[in-house]
Amino acid sequence: MNWKAFGAMLARDAHVARRNAIQLFFQTFLQPLLFVFIFGRVMVGSGYMPPQYKSLLLPGIIAISMVFTGIWAVAMPLIAEFQWTREIEDRLLAPIDIRWIAIEKVLAGMIQAAVAGLVVIPLAWLVLGRGVGLSVQSPVEFIAIVLLVSAFSACGGLALGCSMNQQHIGLMFSMLLTPMIFFGCTYYPWSALDKFPILQKAVLINPIVYASEGMRGTLVPQFPHLSTLATLAALLFFDVVLLVVGLRQFDKKAIS
Repeated sequence: MNWKAFGAMLARDAHVARRNAIQLFFQTFLQPLLFVFIFGRVMVGSGYMPPQYKSLLLPGIIAISMVFTGIWAVAMPLIAEFQWTREIEDRLLAPIDIRWIAIEKVLAGMIQAAVAGLVVIPLAWLVLGRGVGLSVQSPVEFIAIVLLVSAFSACGGLALGCSMNQQHIGLMFSMLLTPMIFFGCTYYPWSALDKFPILQKAVLINPIVYASEGMRGTLVPQFPHLSTLATLAALLFFDVVLLVVGLRQFDKKAIS
């Protein structure tokens, strides 16, 4: 393993992210902050939602921000580099196993996803003001959830970026990611689906459910949520599956 080459590629991705910091900021945080403002400030302030909804909403918004950021940070550059800019060819010539090139992409995406999720917390406090009752009772569990959700988003970006054609990008977001978010317990806890038992069980195949419930369980444990152990196990399972699929697809793309 050539750690110098690996570090150089990671440093290059960090430089690109810093250069596009303003674009990344609006791309990453605009939609989550709009949801926070409308549902957390307007709906609560007007009396249509109880004040406690602020705290219930925020963990799901953090999960959305992390998932979107990680997928976008990995999938979009891969689609571009493989299908029209061909920049990936320069990386494939590096003195390193080609799978480590994919792993570097995943690590860079994980870092961006984690930063995006953590930055939402102070930004949401500024928007929502008082009444956001977040409490990290177990920092170890919170860090584990952040790492697993970041890995899920980045590994998902790897799998999608190596599987989708450029003309299907819009379809990926409209037909895949949007339904996953709305049925991912981001704006409501999983227990809210009690009156829809079939749907409640069906959504358990959606990894965003575990991202949202994991954040909810570590940040606002006073609200109903899935058990932390089940959440950790599910996220780890999805991380491994998506990483294996992503590496296999990356190999095929690189060889072809």
